[in-house]
Amino acid sequence: MSGEATPDEGHPRRWFILAIMGMSLIVVMLNNVTLNVALPELSKDLGADNADLQWILDAYALVFGGSLLMMGALGDRYGRRSTLHIGLVVIGSFSAWVAFRDNVTTSDVIAARALMGLGAACVMPATLSVVVTSFPKAERPRAIGIWAAMAGVGAPIGLFVGGWAVQYVDWQAVFLVNVPIAILCLVLSFIVVPESRDEHRTPLDPVGGMLSLAGLGVMLYTIIEAPIHGWLSTSTLIGTLAAVVLLVLFWGWERQREHPMLPMSFFREPGFVTGLLAVTLAYYVMFTFMFTQMLNFQLVWGDGALTSAMRVLPLPLALMPAAANSDRLVGYFGRSKVVGSGLLLITFGMLLFGTVVDIHAEYWIFATVFVVLGLGMGFTMAPSTGLVMESVPDDKAGVGSATNDSSREIGGALGIAVGGSLLNEYYQRNFRMPTGLESEVLAADPATSFPAAVQLGAELVAQGHPAGAALLDAAHEAFVIGMTTSATASSLISLAAAVIVFRFMPGGKPRYADAEE
Repeated sequence: MSGEATPDEGHPRRWFILAIMGMSLIVVMLNNVTLNVALPELSKDLGADNADLQWILDAYALVFGGSLLMMGALGDRYGRRSTLHIGLVVIGSFSAWVAFRDNVTTSDVIAARALMGLGAACVMPATLSVVVTSFPKAERPRAIGIWAAMAGVGAPIGLFVGGWAVQYVDWQAVFLVNVPIAILCLVLSFIVVPESRDEHRTPLDPVGGMLSLAGLGVMLYTIIEAPIHGWLSTSTLIGTLAAVVLLVLFWGWERQREHPMLPMSFFREPGFVTGLLAVTLAYYVMFTFMFTQMLNFQLVWGDGALTSAMRVLPLPLALMPAAANSDRLVGYFGRSKVVGSGLLLITFGMLLFGTVVDIHAEYWIFATVFVVLGLGMGFTMAPSTGLVMESVPDDKAGVGSATNDSSREIGGALGIAVGGSLLNEYYQRNFRMPTGLESEVLAADPATSFPAAVQLGAELVAQGHPAGAALLDAAHEAFVIGMTTSATASSLISLAAAVIVFRFMPGGKPRYADAEE
């Protein structure tokens, strides 16, 4: 280790530390989405059915999101660098296990993804808490802005990496990408990153940890499964009730603890609550939009996985500079105005998309929306994350970071679930079976599944069936209506978030601004 961090000056190699934390964070975010573009190959090579594919995707998200608070608290207690190292080892080891395994099975992939989710829950809160404790207060807004930029671009980069690996190597190469990055981050962090922990050495809270794990896990599982079983189905209602009960028990337990894992007093801070809300809803919009666009580019436009991912690149290219430089705008205008304006940009982008895009829309319209969305995300995420971390003491940086990260996971899961449900609902409402197919015995119902409709249409075209092209046109038109309706709904959600931010988020400059001056 080279030097120690001081409150006034920070760690002498803090910007190098930030770069290492950014790379570590990207590993985590990559794995949220990289396998999405590999699902057809997984289905073919592993013989995985729809339920298997769902679990391959969800195992990571469930374990990751459910265990964030517990891992953040353990990092505060035993050392954030140590927790980071454990997480990187777990991610790298199980990624290599799947990448190099000859006769890999569906169960192998699901198990590896679940364990990688546990590793990710160790890494992500550690990265932000290390950044916060390595930088002096005057530089924290800029450092957090860069960290948030890395978090925001991780998902789009993940789609690109996954698309490249699937197109030019195979689906196992998606896992292999993690290995060298994890090794590099592990070695560099061991050399450069100082250890930090809660100096008060407060007792562990195993009951609170288990309640948070169960509550967040059940909530995420219910959100993910709701579109499959129905939002008003018995299983969804039972899952929702169970999650509420567990989280209320967690709240009650933490309130009466002398040394709680997550002090409930944090939620009396307007900045903490509004910052979490802004992050949650921003991620809702980003994930639902990226989800619909990957379907659009691959199934409507006919693009391959890599080309589809490349079409999304304007989003991270706009997000990165916006997030990294948002601290300057906050210094001039105050936090609430910057975050609220970011949410209004997101609102404008989604509303533009919902009203302008049709089946014949050209790519430049999509690219424009991606740029607007990226700018809005950058102006929203970085200052909101900074406000959350500003609202918690440094000795609870791991828990504060984990709470912020949990809000991202919940927002992303809600975005895919709710946005996907709206997409499917309006697809079904607007799909019209072409004349000549009503009496056909079809392998699947194109009126209930857009991917099935595209597959059936392509098969009929290949067979020379006169209704094949008409089926594709009908499916594409219905999908675009569902996609734009989902975008319009996202615009209303981001508008509501903007109103809340303008009304309730502390509007002044960061508390760190005095130190900077």
